[in-house]
Amino acid sequence: MGFFQLLLLFLVTSFLSSSSLAVAGEEASIGAKNSSLALNFYEESCPQAEEIIKSQVKLLYKSHKNTAFSWLRNIFHDCAVQSCDASLLLDSTRRSISEKEMDRSFGMRNFKYIETIKEAVERECPGVVSCADILVLSARDAIVEIGGPYTPLKTGRRDGRKSRAPLLEQYLPDHNESISSVLDKFSAIGIDTAGVVALLGSHSVGRTHCTKLVHRLYPEVDANFNPDHIPHMLKKCPDPIPDPKAVQYVRNDRGTPMKLDNNYYRNILDDKGLLQVDHDLAHDRRTRPIVKKMAKNQAYFFREFARAIRLLSENNPLTGKKGEIRKRCNVASKRRA
Repeated sequence: MGFFQLLLLFLVTSFLSSSSLAVAGEEASIGAKNSSLALNFYEESCPQAEEIIKSQVKLLYKSHKNTAFSWLRNIFHDCAVQSCDASLLLDSTRRSISEKEMDRSFGMRNFKYIETIKEAVERECPGVVSCADILVLSARDAIVEIGGPYTPLKTGRRDGRKSRAPLLEQYLPDHNESISSVLDKFSAIGIDTAGVVALLGSHSVGRTHCTKLVHRLYPEVDANFNPDHIPHMLKKCPDPIPDPKAVQYVRNDRGTPMKLDNNYYRNILDDKGLLQVDHDLAHDRRTRPIVKKMAKNQAYFFREFARAIRLLSENNPLTGKKGEIRKRCNVASKRRA
C-alpha cells in the first residue's frame, strides 16, 4: 500500500473515530439530562406514594368536582415557569410575593387540597415525596378522572425554595397574546405546534371568569363570535366591569363542561371559543389544520396531549441535591444554621 493510500486510510479512520466519540458524548449528555427523573422513582423509598396520590385525587374529586380542573391548571402554571419545582404553591412572605397572587394566576384555587394529599403521603413516608411530584401526579390522575388519557410520568423532582412570581409574564402566555407568542413560549421548553394545540384543549373543561371575557363583549360584541353563542355569554356576563370576586363565569364548553374531550376543537371552529387565543388557534394557518384534525380524531388529540403533558412535566426539574423536600407545600423549609 502506497504512502497516499496509507494517509487516506489514517484520515478516514481518525474521522470515524472522532465522529463516534462526538455521538457518544452527545448521547451521554442527553442521558445525563434525562437520567435524574425516573418512572417509579419512589418504588423503594415510598412504594405506596403513587397509589396514595391516586386514591386521594379520586376521593377529593368525588367530593369537589372542580379540584380536577385546578390540578390540571397547576401543572401549566408551575412547570411552564422556568422549572417544574412547585414554586407555584409557596405562600407570600415578607421578602417575596406568591405566584398564586399574580394576575396570571387569577381564578386559581383549591391549593388546600394539594396539602391534603401531601399530608396523606407524609403519614406513610415522612420527608420523602416532594410537592413538585405531588403536583405533577395529581394533575396526571385528575386528567383521567375527567375522561382524559393516562400518561406515565417520571418522578424524582425536588422542591424549589423561592417564588418565581416576577417571571410569570415572561413564561406564561396570556389569553390575549398572539399565537406566535404562545407558540414561541412553549417551543422554548420543547413543545411543538401540535403539542401547543393539544394543551389548549384543556379549555374543554372548567370555566372562564367574566373579567377575562368582557373585553370581547363590551362596548361592542366581537364580530368573530358565533351569533348563536352571544345571548348566553351576555346573560352570564351582564356587567361591562364585573367584580373579580363575584361568581360570574361562562363554562368553556356548554356541551361537555366536565369532560376533557375534542369538543373544544369543534367549538372553536364554530367560533364559540371564549378567549381570543381560542379564536386565533382555530384560524391561524399554522394551527388550523391541527385543530381540524383534533376535532375529527379524539385519539390523535389524546396522543398529542399526553406527549405534551410529559414534556411539560419534565421541564428543568430540580433533582439530586438541588432544592429540598418540603414538609408543607405552601412553605419552604427553614434552612439549618
